[in-house]
Amino acid sequence: MKHYKSLGELNRTNGFAPPENPLLSLVRCNKTCSIGDREFTSDFYMIGFKKLIAGTFLYGRTRYDHDNGSMSFIKPRQVIELKNLEFDEDGFLIFIHEDFLNGHPLHSEIKKYGYFEYETNEALHLSPNEEKIIWELFSKIETEYYNNQDEYSRDIIIGHIDSILKYSQRFYKRQFINRMDVSGKIASKFNDALSAYFEKGLLHETGLPTVKLMASALNLSPSYLSDLLKQETGKTAMELIHIFMISEAKNLLKGSDNNIAETAYALGFDNLPYFSRLFKKEVGLSPNQFKKQIVN
Repeated sequence: MKHYKSLGELNRTNGFAPPENPLLSLVRCNKTCSIGDREFTSDFYMIGFKKLIAGTFLYGRTRYDHDNGSMSFIKPRQVIELKNLEFDEDGFLIFIHEDFLNGHPLHSEIKKYGYFEYETNEALHLSPNEEKIIWELFSKIETEYYNNQDEYSRDIIIGHIDSILKYSQRFYKRQFINRMDVSGKIASKFNDALSAYFEKGLLHETGLPTVKLMASALNLSPSYLSDLLKQETGKTAMELIHIFMISEAKNLLKGSDNNIAETAYALGFDNLPYFSRLFKKEVGLSPNQFKKQIVN
């Protein structure tokens, strides 16, 4: 699999103009845009906007679903395939080498944006007004990029990139709310998936439920699932799994003669101290204290 370490190599290999900055490359896609003819990885972040009508856009092992007006966010060393893309309108790609962000707060902050972990079918779908905002920010980056870069250029460009990321976070919040309206409450589906996991006896086959397993059952990426649940319930997927598990534990402690260890193992916990700490965190009492309370 091809791996690009430099933007110069990526641009040269794919027929793009040499980058104005060795650590930053802007590509306008006028109706068509391709990068190679196979999957590749790179040392770059990529922000892309497109209205795709044909071609292959794949990353995270998921194929793009051809919805219009979408933004995608790709992190370094993630598998990407962009082949024979045709757009309904112009699009753009921003390639940012990791080193471009060195010494700037965005170097750390960019890792906090969960959408760099999303799959392509979880792309950000923009309204016309949102598209306008993103294009205006891209145009500002373009202006600075092609304007004889000086000691101020990097901070100005990173400021606009930061704005794109913040707006995208805001727009995703809107998309999460719209998704709830269209497809129902994800928390209910999540709890149903957890219940099914228990009922099918998967605890003893595969162990404690994980965010990855639950996300797979709901056809979502782990990061997207957690962000959806956080928006809807204020809690992450992992926190909700813990709440569900401790609820089951309380039920077992009340409704059976099992001791603490037997209850923990019945729920898939191999580590009794971990079970006890988690129980006390959620309930405010240790399992032993809870059991004694029931007896009394």
